[in-house]
Amino acid sequence: QVQLVESGGGLAQAGGSLRLSCAASGRTLSRYLMAWFRQAPGKDREIVAAISWSGERIHHADTVKGRFTISKDNPKRTVYLQMSDLKLEDTAVYYCAADLSAHTLVAGRPAVWGQGTQVTVSS
Repeated sequence: QVQLVESGGGLAQAGGSLRLSCAASGRTLSRYLMAWFRQAPGKDREIVAAISWSGERIHHADTVKGRFTISKDNPKRTVYLQMSDLKLEDTAVYYCAADLSAHTLVAGRPAVWGQGTQVTVSS
């Protein structure tokens, strides 16, 4: 089974940067699409970015395009989310997720979730 462990969350000032990491494990990992979701207080969970292990498929939500970048390190089996020019509205719990289907992933129903990491942006 695929397992995901996030790290790198914390407190940042508006305009600052943070990098999240998602360490993945599992024998069939290469078949999965990986994504970052976030859930702000009182709001629905939303997809932030997604990537395939081949790197051929990459997606960033419009709300973070130009500020956030998803990337991966195949030998380390780790997916990253580099967040720059952080805004107050980026405050949320960020989750790493994985699924075999792009449709299921984008629909917000991935099969595998990490435990989440808090990102708080202050003014």
